[in-house]
Amino acid sequence: MRTTLDTPYADARADALSFALGLPPLDALAVLPVERAGLTVELRLLGASHQVIAGPLSETVACLPGAAEPLPGRASTDVPGWTYEFAATTAALSDGTAFCRAVEAVCARLADRGDALTGDFPGSRHAVTALALERTVRAGSALERSALERSALGRSARERSARERGAMKRGPAERAAAADNSDLETPALEETGIGWRTWHAYPQTREIVMTRSRLVRPSEQ
Repeated sequence: MRTTLDTPYADARADALSFALGLPPLDALAVLPVERAGLTVELRLLGASHQVIAGPLSETVACLPGAAEPLPGRASTDVPGWTYEFAATTAALSDGTAFCRAVEAVCARLADRGDALTGDFPGSRHAVTALALERTVRAGSALERSALERSALGRSARERSARERGAMKRGPAERAAAADNSDLETPALEETGIGWRTWHAYPQTREIVMTRSRLVRPSEQ
């Protein structure tokens, strides 16, 4: 799902983003509910970036007032019945062309998915915030892990050579931004939770903030 948001940026730079868990639902410009792993997951686009609500967890990455925590590189915690993990990184693109190409690659990958939400902010078609679910998997035996690897390899073998040739023309930051959505459709042998990715694109500074979150049921002892 892609939508144009009727609001200007509330966080025009990557370093303005903050991170918070446990906030109540904030006013959203667009909401996409998706059923996954027995939970209703709400992907929420805010005037100040994103919020995801999944069962007992609320994750907010936005320009938040007060003493909000800066966006961490990594974070983890336990919530009732689940373990939560979060990671974030920022890609600084070398020039405007590289930035636009990276943003367009993310939008194209998510365009036809019913479990992804992309919002365009006014002023630039590359001022984008996107969220997408991915599948969290647990491969049990070595045989199962091998089957999963073969499946993923078979899916990508036809594309690898062309992708590598294209990567040679891009800088490290652009390659990181383009590759960040590479395993959104990894096949699952046993789903034990959910995961989601987000992308926050800032044309003014040619930065793309990428986050990855996982909410997983702990393994039974």
